Amino acid sequence: MFNIKYYHIIKPLLMGIKSLTQTIKKFSPDSITHENLYKLSGKKVAVDASLIIYQQLLSNAKTFFYNKEGKITNHITGLFYKIMNFITLDIELLFVFDGKPPDNKQACIKERIDKSILAKGKIDETTSKDDKYKLEKASVRVTREMINDVKTLLNLMGISYIHPEVGEGEAYASELCRMGVVDYVLTEDMDSLVYGCPKLIRNCVDKSMKRKGVISIFDYDTIIQELGFNHDKFIEFCILCGCDYCSQVPKIGNITALKLFQTHGTIEEIIKNTNYQFPENYLETFKLAKDNFLLYHGKLTVDMFEVYKSEMNIEGLGKYLMKEINMNEKRVQTTLNKINNIYKCE
Repeated sequence: MFNIKYYHIIKPLLMGIKSLTQTIKKFSPDSITHENLYKLSGKKVAVDASLIIYQQLLSNAKTFFYNKEGKITNHITGLFYKIMNFITLDIELLFVFDGKPPDNKQACIKERIDKSILAKGKIDETTSKDDKYKLEKASVRVTREMINDVKTLLNLMGISYIHPEVGEGEAYASELCRMGVVDYVLTEDMDSLVYGCPKLIRNCVDKSMKRKGVISIFDYDTIIQELGFNHDKFIEFCILCGCDYCSQVPKIGNITALKLFQTHGTIEEIIKNTNYQFPENYLETFKLAKDNFLLYHGKLTVDMFEVYKSEMNIEGLGKYLMKEINMNEKRVQTTLNKINNIYKCE
């Protein structure tokens, strides 16, 4: 029996709607702009917390760092320097954590956990460095302990965060952006667009422009305009492409899904007038998925969740990083001096 206590320990780096990035690049190229991060100075950005923690773990999957108690510290080390970069650029961050996910995502989460456990069990069995690296990547998980570690770091660095009891972090972040509480959402999860996120920031998706500091910004309004959808139909198109809540239909990829909706208009008409092999109870699953994507749309207010705020504690931050995380004292002190200089100038 799947134990719900592990509900937020798996969050893959590449997830969400299948191949949506490629579809947007092909059919809505004007919706993507590439900017240097410093141009966001003075803006407020909601961060998909679980995913960025996972990114920091995965970026150093070949080498895990540990403190004196044997705890993995990659996520803290990576986030400390990443957050410092935003502070230096005068970009305000609001981390948004995942709450308990919807019931119809449990099967997807269980599958990810099973794959992670299976991969971890095979690491010692292989002698190939490449295979070992792939298995280490596949076995990476974000635990509750790691999330609590990150909250400690955020409190010491004066970074605000919210942690709802239920719901996907990217859903809340997207709605906060729609409400104007933040200007952008930082995530690699393209589900955020399905939630109606007005401005989504990703690592640069244009290979010709990939260099340090360059990001890609997806504009939601331009996407649905160029694809010829309203918000409702865009959600349905994305679900048909395949998502965490509803599996992909055999032989229906993104381009086919786009053509089917442009021709037939609704999922009911697509099922009725085509010969694709839709799974049993597909329409019911489809509608539940759509309900999940609309769950918070236009229904949140700022007083419905608690924002945890704190002040920068440079002395406490230094002790935490050097004593508990076991980071290099010289590097930490150099960075803390930069923080001091920033706050002296304010």
